[in-house]
Amino acid sequence: MSRTRALTAAAISAGTVAALLALPSAQATVSADVVVNEVYGGGGNSGATLKNDFIELRNNGSAPVSLASWSVQYISAAPGAATTWQVTNLSGTIAPGATYLIGEAAGAGGTADLPTPDATGVINLGGTAGTVALVTSQTALTCKTAADCAADPGIKDLIGYGTAVVHEGAAGAPAASNTTSAARNASGTDTDQNGADFTAGPPTPTPGGSSSGGGTPVPGPSRIHDIQGAGWVSPLNGQAVVNVPGIVTAVRTSGSKGFWIQDPDPDANPATSEGLFVFTSSAPTVAVGDSVLVSGKAQAYYPLSSGDSVATTSNLSVTEIGTATVTKLSAGNPLPAPIVLSAANVPAVYAPDLGGANIEGTPVTPARSVLDFYRSVQGMRVEVDDVRVVGPSDKYGEQYVTIKPTEAATYRGGTELLGENQTPSGRLEIVAADGTNPHVNVGDVLTGATVGPLDYSQYGGFVLAATALGTVQNNHLAPVVADPDPVKQLSAATYNVENLAPSDPDAKFQRLAAGIVTNLATPDIVSVEEVQDNSGATNDGTVAADQTLTKLTAAITAAGGPQYAWREIDPTNGKDGGQPGGNIRTVFLYNPARVTFVDAGPADVNRTTTSTQVVHEHGKPALTLSPGRIDPTNPVWNSSRKPLVGEFTFRDHEVFVIADHFDAKLGDQNQDGRFQYPAQSSALQRSGQAQVEHDFVQKILDEDKKADVVVLGDLNDYQFSPALNSLRTGTADGTGPSILTDLISTLPADQQYTYVYDGVSQVLDHILVSKGIKDLSYQVVHVNAEFSDQASDHDPQVVRFKV
Repeated sequence: MSRTRALTAAAISAGTVAALLALPSAQATVSADVVVNEVYGGGGNSGATLKNDFIELRNNGSAPVSLASWSVQYISAAPGAATTWQVTNLSGTIAPGATYLIGEAAGAGGTADLPTPDATGVINLGGTAGTVALVTSQTALTCKTAADCAADPGIKDLIGYGTAVVHEGAAGAPAASNTTSAARNASGTDTDQNGADFTAGPPTPTPGGSSSGGGTPVPGPSRIHDIQGAGWVSPLNGQAVVNVPGIVTAVRTSGSKGFWIQDPDPDANPATSEGLFVFTSSAPTVAVGDSVLVSGKAQAYYPLSSGDSVATTSNLSVTEIGTATVTKLSAGNPLPAPIVLSAANVPAVYAPDLGGANIEGTPVTPARSVLDFYRSVQGMRVEVDDVRVVGPSDKYGEQYVTIKPTEAATYRGGTELLGENQTPSGRLEIVAADGTNPHVNVGDVLTGATVGPLDYSQYGGFVLAATALGTVQNNHLAPVVADPDPVKQLSAATYNVENLAPSDPDAKFQRLAAGIVTNLATPDIVSVEEVQDNSGATNDGTVAADQTLTKLTAAITAAGGPQYAWREIDPTNGKDGGQPGGNIRTVFLYNPARVTFVDAGPADVNRTTTSTQVVHEHGKPALTLSPGRIDPTNPVWNSSRKPLVGEFTFRDHEVFVIADHFDAKLGDQNQDGRFQYPAQSSALQRSGQAQVEHDFVQKILDEDKKADVVVLGDLNDYQFSPALNSLRTGTADGTGPSILTDLISTLPADQQYTYVYDGVSQVLDHILVSKGIKDLSYQVVHVNAEFSDQASDHDPQVVRFKV
């Protein structure tokens, strides 16, 4: 479920139980016990779900009431001289707090029968307007005005809805329709003001069981597996459901409030789930172990991101009952046994390849994929045992584990993405249903059983909402510390510092500085990505970032590092993407005691929009602008960071460094969603960016095939992606001659990751070097992505080489 949910629901009566007592009283006197609770006249009409009209009574009193010799009666909204009241006789007894359902005439349409009524009649109620009276005799009324009916002592209660001329109080109840009833407000209060006492909402007929003695509600016609269905969207989506039975298995009192129920008597179809979520909008009043009957509206709820809609979202839906009313039958019932998830029953394939098609157009096939299997048990209790953490806790208390400990395991305990659309099938999100945050890191273990219903989240697919969280075994994952920097080797690093702004806490600057000084061992050159301007995310036109960089370099010096200098080019306001107002950019930090930056080009040139060029100078390649930008007006860089290129000298040798932050994956479809395999709309722009940069590097190498070129930064794509192929070889399929080596691909497979996204260790950050750079060492320095306490969401990396 989403972390926050813009959804409101008015609780409607019709699910609470009614009972009647007593002596006749004038309609003008408020009834202290028996009232008309709900009226529906659209049964069997076009668009209706229910086949029959109905009237529902409710006993607000404290004693049972005999309905022998009572009746309900109906007259049209504007009765004429020849109009008469129609009568349905009642019988039986209704208990205090119970309801009593009278089934009336059926129409030609509708798909669902009423729950077994307590009495039946043949009255054809008005679909939008009319008057219903509860009468303490079985003699037809004769009154046809509000005043006359108010004076009739035989009328116990009365409701006029829509345009009815006969009603209680100043105004009638709201009009009904083929899909809505007029129902008394949830409190059941009778003030003899129909306009205030009733609201319109989905019809929720609730039988009281009085004819079988005692007024105990009974289950309606639909079970949970009927609502879930054997497809991806509820077959009853948008329809009223009545008295759905289940045992409460978990309660959620924050965020999207509600509770889960599960039917302890499952059907034989493995594709239909026996559990679902009941959305209450306010804190639920039920408790785990309660046996309940739930009435409301079945709905396929799609968790939506900003700007998304049900039509455009790639998320799957959660089957719910909304606008719910609940009848509690008993407490302390045993819970259905959880399904234990393991490699033995969870499929090896995470999602089926449907060529990008919507999985909702296919039947749920539990053996086909993880998505299918989890859909077949959505809302049901599941259990995982002794599971290793593969994605650390975030600030919302969300973390990921693997139920397949040997699958694509990294050397530090994560689970890795080894190819396009190869999401590890054992990875599963876990949140504590009570909001507890265990603050776990990758490699920690939740020992024992973690149990709870299986939900779905827009932030990571299916999620176990744990009512019992395993005990945390802290395996004390240590940050990586890079090897010392040899004096005769040049070192270059990349570090995405995640929207760094002067307003960030000093602690963030201190931690980033410690990472550069201690963990990266003070590289000679650092490409820093996501440096914001001096006003941070305030969108005030500021583009300069000198305050941000002054604070960062001062923190590095305070941490025992060198006094770094910097080079960067301010972007055009609002043109380089990222957090609105932040104007993020890439920056070169360099240690002037170790390396010299070669400044080239006139001081008055607009480097923001002017492209640097490769020229032949003194028998070697050189740049017309250093620092410079590569083809900054090319459309491939629209709303994206432009690459920063600079020439450095180290021990009298030239080195060209390109700092990158390619277009982000925003807008791509969800790996956990309904379109499989998901479309990656952002990939085309990154491939274009990579091609432009490849061609620029090629121009340097055309001047000197042994030139030392380092390309580094957050490329926002995988080592096996078309973008990285284009950057290395100039071809999206990687078949062209390689001019750059992607160093992440030289590591053992279980070390090829720089980022952990939704519990999957993957590569976004890269260092690539030209073929002339041979004698090198390379490390990814894991200090952030695997930890719940992070200075940034990316891990830095560093290369050292002789020139």
